[in-house]
Amino acid sequence: MKHFLFTMLLTSVVLFSTHAQTTSVTGKVTDSDTGEGMPFVNVFFQNTTIGATTDFEGRFQISSSTPTDSLVVSYVGYLKRAKFVEKGKKQVINFQLRPESTTLKELVITYGDYENPAWEIMRNVMANKKRNDKRSLDAYQFDSYSKIEVDVDNISEKFRQKKIMQKIIAVLDSIQAMAGEDGKPILPIFISESISEYYHISGPDRARENIVKTKLTGVGLDDGSLVSQLIGSSFQQYNFYRNWLSIAGKDFISPLADSWKGFYNYELEAEGENIKGYNCYRISFKPKRPEDLAFTGTMWVTDSTFALKQIDLKIGKDANLNFIEKVVVQQEMEEAEKGGAWLPSKSRILLDIGEIRDDWAGMLAKFYVSNKNYVVNKPQRTEFYEDAFVLKENANVSDNEYWKANRHDTLSVAEQNVYHMIDTIRNLPVVKNYVEIADILFNGYKTVGKFDIGPYAYLYANNNVEGHRVQLGFKSNADFSKKFIVKGFAGYGFDDKKWKYSGDVEYIASRKHWTKVGVGHSYDLYQIGIFNDNLTNNTLFNASTKFGKLRRPFMQRISKAWIQTDLMRGWTQTIALRQRKFEPINSGYDFQYKLPFDTDQVRSEFTVSELILETRIAFKQKYLQNDNARISLGNQGRPIITLRATLGIDSLLGSSFSYKKVDVRIEQNVRIGLFGRMNYELSGGYVPDAVPYPLLEAHLGNESLFFNRNSFNLMDFFEFVSDEYATLRVKHSFEGLILNRIPLMRKLKWRSFATANVLYGSIRQENIDLVADTHLPNPAFQSLEINKPYAEVGYGIENIFRFIRVDFIHRLTYLDRRVDGSKPNSFGVFLSVQFKL
Repeated sequence: MKHFLFTMLLTSVVLFSTHAQTTSVTGKVTDSDTGEGMPFVNVFFQNTTIGATTDFEGRFQISSSTPTDSLVVSYVGYLKRAKFVEKGKKQVINFQLRPESTTLKELVITYGDYENPAWEIMRNVMANKKRNDKRSLDAYQFDSYSKIEVDVDNISEKFRQKKIMQKIIAVLDSIQAMAGEDGKPILPIFISESISEYYHISGPDRARENIVKTKLTGVGLDDGSLVSQLIGSSFQQYNFYRNWLSIAGKDFISPLADSWKGFYNYELEAEGENIKGYNCYRISFKPKRPEDLAFTGTMWVTDSTFALKQIDLKIGKDANLNFIEKVVVQQEMEEAEKGGAWLPSKSRILLDIGEIRDDWAGMLAKFYVSNKNYVVNKPQRTEFYEDAFVLKENANVSDNEYWKANRHDTLSVAEQNVYHMIDTIRNLPVVKNYVEIADILFNGYKTVGKFDIGPYAYLYANNNVEGHRVQLGFKSNADFSKKFIVKGFAGYGFDDKKWKYSGDVEYIASRKHWTKVGVGHSYDLYQIGIFNDNLTNNTLFNASTKFGKLRRPFMQRISKAWIQTDLMRGWTQTIALRQRKFEPINSGYDFQYKLPFDTDQVRSEFTVSELILETRIAFKQKYLQNDNARISLGNQGRPIITLRATLGIDSLLGSSFSYKKVDVRIEQNVRIGLFGRMNYELSGGYVPDAVPYPLLEAHLGNESLFFNRNSFNLMDFFEFVSDEYATLRVKHSFEGLILNRIPLMRKLKWRSFATANVLYGSIRQENIDLVADTHLPNPAFQSLEINKPYAEVGYGIENIFRFIRVDFIHRLTYLDRRVDGSKPNSFGVFLSVQFKL
């Protein structure tokens, strides 16, 4: 018995001693620039093989009975870091890693007679791609939690000295603490959270997101109806099994693309790594050409089904992107069903936007999505997917207890402080003033109670008809009504002493099918060749047409009523009744025409009453609703088709004659892989009746120094008129494909493009005969020859200083004549300013 008790006592002492000597460390690894947790980071006791890897939030746990006195963390592209460890204790040690400031030299690995071992694994990934890709599922759904934070970073000393920053710093205890003890200071300006239900169906490929709850706080953010739709998980869905991924409006080649071997170098770094119960290969990859829109990173592939388990990739400064310093995308995948497709369980996207000027700051946008409760191959009814976004009633009403119970992950202490800091910042008077000025510059309107005043581009103009012209407009906002929209303007010309005005009232009958009914009346000054139902010019272009010498000016009085509705998703129908009265200004335009049915009568004015039927087909089009308007999110590169039929009805409401007109337009943005993107627009029209030429198609020219994408830029205003026509406009953007391969040019990040505009048209003699002999100038216009198109081709460079585009355009045909007998320009250089990432 004594021997037994002694043995038990000795064993207890040994066990207690062993337990007492166990060293256990927990902590979190974050990025010093962003304050974000870093997943997949190696954590180990120095000079040992005892290690761990951080989870998706950057947390780790490691323990050992034989530790060293230092814990080390390391990650590719970051400086390795070590911290002291107290042996035999439980402790918390957090790390912040700094990115390496120097670029590592490229390491080329050769395998002699042996094949790169990563290639065999990649071939197996390709062979199993269809099975593992979520697109193989008939349908899937899951519950999603999304979190977005936007911060001001790279806060330089110059930026700190600005008045607005001085005011902000004065009321905040510290902006340094947000990124942690070793991090850069960041200033939060927006944070949001959302809980949603995401549904997807294949054949037809459609998705719907029910946004259940949202919580958002932001500087300059008053109404969350639009933003609440933008913060759901729909905008953070990345599928690396696709050949191309769209990030920040650019197309990046996936490391799992079918043509993987042509774009990337791969290296097998480890085998048999256990990732949440799956043995995985760890493979690193980097682009063969640093300037290409491709990724650098690491992926983990299961060794049984060769499915992507997790991926960590980034885009650096060398890629041909504007303003963006870094893009990081990290994703974890879960098996939706055994032996089947995989769905994303957690995703994180980070955009680091650099400062445009030295005395400005940068921006940091962080997105996080967590998905769970997967259901696969149980589709809803087809009509269920008609609405891409559904904001549930009272989605923006919640309390802290709801979020504590329903968040997929708890907020960090820093994230909890963000809400308070943003509330403090946005209530500062100086911040409110800056936000209001920025809103006016961006939207062109200033909100005054229930109305928005503007747009300010029309405030003043000067031309040979009106002299000095002033104008002020308005439109109602959602505070006025959620059903009615009232808008209009009043303008006055000091030389012609005439008031110009417009007033419209719209009623939103249905938001589900976006049905609107409206009436309107206007009286304003126009030029022939600029007023056209087919033109989609922007506000600045339209405002510019009221400046300078107006040729062929006329006053036009328009009364109209219309109804527009979505017959189904992507199919919009419009029916309108319109009356137009054409009144030429005799002092500037001696317009005379003969009546189509009685050529002995000569007149200078006419009235037409028109019934307009328009169908727009844009399947897979997605929209967001913003108060009383909706915003298109594009239609995934599918064609958009617009058909319009106009019927002029004789004697209706004083109409002078009857006529018919048909127009069609097809436009599409096509991705051509490595070769960039091509935009094309194919359009045509036909007027089978004899009518005065202001009702025909006056092809839009351009007599300015600035490029206009809707114009034939080497054609004069009103140079050609047609009663039947077909046009093709093409722009191909090479996205750096050519200039990236020229050593001295690639650092400039210029981008080349090519354009072509071709117009076929003609006019029948019966329409020419309607021009009165007294009409000045005579002939009034030129007509195109049936078998000879007007053609201009161009090339150019965009992204000069990141904003400037230069077009070099050659006119190829009709080089020998103008209406006035002068010779047209065969070559032109045009400038424009654009903002592209």
